[in-house]
Amino acid sequence: MSMAQGYPAFPAQQRSTRGHSWWARAWVQALEDTSLDATQLKKGRRYANSGHVGTITISPGRIGATVYSPDDTYEVVVRVDELTEAEWEQFLDQVAARAGHIAALLDGEMPHDLIEAAEAAGVAFLPGIGDLDPSCTCDDWELPCQHAAGLSYQVAWLLDSDPFVLLHLRGRSRELLLDQLVARSTGQAEVEDEVLGAPADVPPAIRELPPLPVVPRKVLLEELAVSGIEPPSPIATGVLPMLVLDASRRARSLLIALLNGTPEPQPLDEWQDAVRLAADFPELLTPLAEATGRATELGLGVQAWRYGGVAGLDVLEHPWQPTPAELARARTDLLAEEVEDIEVTGNRVTVRPDTQLRLDHHGNWHAYRLNEQTWTPAAPASPDPLIALTLDW
Repeated sequence: MSMAQGYPAFPAQQRSTRGHSWWARAWVQALEDTSLDATQLKKGRRYANSGHVGTITISPGRIGATVYSPDDTYEVVVRVDELTEAEWEQFLDQVAARAGHIAALLDGEMPHDLIEAAEAAGVAFLPGIGDLDPSCTCDDWELPCQHAAGLSYQVAWLLDSDPFVLLHLRGRSRELLLDQLVARSTGQAEVEDEVLGAPADVPPAIRELPPLPVVPRKVLLEELAVSGIEPPSPIATGVLPMLVLDASRRARSLLIALLNGTPEPQPLDEWQDAVRLAADFPELLTPLAEATGRATELGLGVQAWRYGGVAGLDVLEHPWQPTPAELARARTDLLAEEVEDIEVTGNRVTVRPDTQLRLDHHGNWHAYRLNEQTWTPAAPASPDPLIALTLDW
């Protein structure tokens, strides 16, 4: 069994307790879906940001910390079921199935398709409703109490920075997991050599593939050497270097995806690509406005893109209907912060006469302000509606 791992206490700060990664948000959702008292969760968020939660200790199946209040000190424990040996074997099979999964984990990412494949194989890796079992030495009867909630919200921050925290909780430390994966991949390579007829006495170094190439650094516009090339009409001479730079950056993104086994950049239609170019290269705004014939829409689109990328452009242009559960959490959070007069229409939540939040398909909220009768993107997107609401204040 792996040993306990300690994490330094977080200082007092103002930080979203929702988590930024999708796996940290899943952790927070499991916590909040289990709770029957929104007031305890609200107090827990304050505890998480107060600096009153001590060193967090993670061990298989257990999270522990001391939580300090003005009048007492409490010992908090949150328990999570460990995976069985059979479940770990299933999970290791899914990780080993794609080399990019290991690279992604080491790079601080939890591939969505890895978790989906594990769940399809019968391994529920992320916690669900009722999977978190909190306890505390305080007298509150609610579970989780404010102290356990504060600790659990901080665990989401740990998960954001290192998905191996979740693997550790489920029963495997980083070192043990990587050792098992290396042993598994080595054994698989030997089996493949035998099947393919590779001589057993051939040194492994000869049988290995060459190392992956190093991803080149990003090139700056002034570093480009585009000379002696006349762009076709009606492209202006000064535009050509920007298009070359853009092509190199897109190629670099594709290379990173291929080397890491992660999804390739989302394909864009002609309008989305025009907005993206105008956002990346302001010098192209005027020619792109003339080419598309949508100058006003392009300006708004650029703002939306800079705050939220393709998802930001989508919520600018396309309303949709989330499930009641997707909206209920935002409504609860807003009411807990005494935000009243909430009006919900599809994915759009109007909280003031001139302020609106829009939910995208990835669970992020985009803030809008009413400017001369036009709803205008106002701040970067956030998975926390309260954070999104205050970013442009």
